[in-house]
Amino acid sequence: MNTSEIVGIIAGIATTASFVPQAYKVYKTKRTHDLSAGMFTLLAFGLIFWLMYGIQKEAVSIIFANSVTLVLTLYILIMKIKHK
Repeated sequence: MNTSEIVGIIAGIATTASFVPQAYKVYKTKRTHDLSAGMFTLLAFGLIFWLMYGIQKEAVSIIFANSVTLVLTLYILIMKIKHK
């Protein structure tokens, strides 16, 4: 594993972990009123393309980070729609 991949893994863990507190708060409170559906929709769209890019490049750090972040983002977005 080269230095670039290690940096990518660390970046992926940090950015992915940043969504965990929000997803947990939504899970506990079921409140999503102040969250922007547009922002989470656009984010999910971008994450899908990052995931496709990572698959094309066979970059494990990009695939893993964007897959997990996409799941968290979709959960928040689904809860936003569900609890209107």
